[in-house]
Amino acid sequence: MKKLPVALALAAVFITPAAMAKTVETVASFSVLADIVKEVGGDRVEVKSLVGPNGDPHSFEPMPQDSQSLAKADVVFVSGLGLEGWMDRLINASGYKGQVIVTSRGIATRSMDEEGKTITDPHAWNSMKNGEVYATNVMNALIAADPEDADYFRQHGSAYIARLKKLDAWAQKSFAAIPQEKRKVLTSHDAFGYFGQRYGVSFMSPVGFSTESEASASDVAGLINQLKETHIHSYFIENQTDPRLIKQIASAAGAKPGGELYPEALTKKGGPADSYVAAFTHNVNVMVAGMK
Repeated sequence: MKKLPVALALAAVFITPAAMAKTVETVASFSVLADIVKEVGGDRVEVKSLVGPNGDPHSFEPMPQDSQSLAKADVVFVSGLGLEGWMDRLINASGYKGQVIVTSRGIATRSMDEEGKTITDPHAWNSMKNGEVYATNVMNALIAADPEDADYFRQHGSAYIARLKKLDAWAQKSFAAIPQEKRKVLTSHDAFGYFGQRYGVSFMSPVGFSTESEASASDVAGLINQLKETHIHSYFIENQTDPRLIKQIASAAGAKPGGELYPEALTKKGGPADSYVAAFTHNVNVMVAGMK
């Protein structure tokens, strides 16, 4: 029987299960979802976010390197519900043949009329209750992609989901302490419908679900009158949108700046919203402070 060279024999002794573990190559459509995948997958995943920090997932335009990232991926994660209108074209261009996981699957969707059409609201993750569904779908997809690491993904995923459950309960308690008539927020676009539904907050905005929508002069005038009638005193900009229109409306209505919200794009590392948990926590704290 052949003996291993000493160097190889020593290497075999010191190789740990973690060192031998498979790394699942994943692509997520935008930064919020990429963070959820990373939190659930831990060091057993590599995550590429197509839409980067402070990027707008509605108006994103893929580059050739994005197609290359998809071609190398084991699993691709999207939010779905019409958010990533550019994704099908990108997948076709890349030649990717693997699983595309729609992480919003199982969520009770909401819709509204926009420019005469019934549109599904794609911003489901802004309710932390829905965030638990996203994380569960991610966990199950990673287990299917890498069954040998199933226990690892269950452990990481379950701990993360427990954390999201606590955040959901905290948010409910935080808004419950504010009188209902004060739970009103002016934002740049209609991205907080699921949030408002879950936590009893009313949102007003000059444009609809997509940042690519445009507000008419009559819509703007009507919103200004509504703000004056409902006595909304503060407004919030969003990190991924142009703040000029919302600032003009707020000025006409006498509303003061209440801060910046992060509904669909995380900040760079070290910023106030560099993770899904940090963004949600920030949004709740800033809104509650504005209402008080």
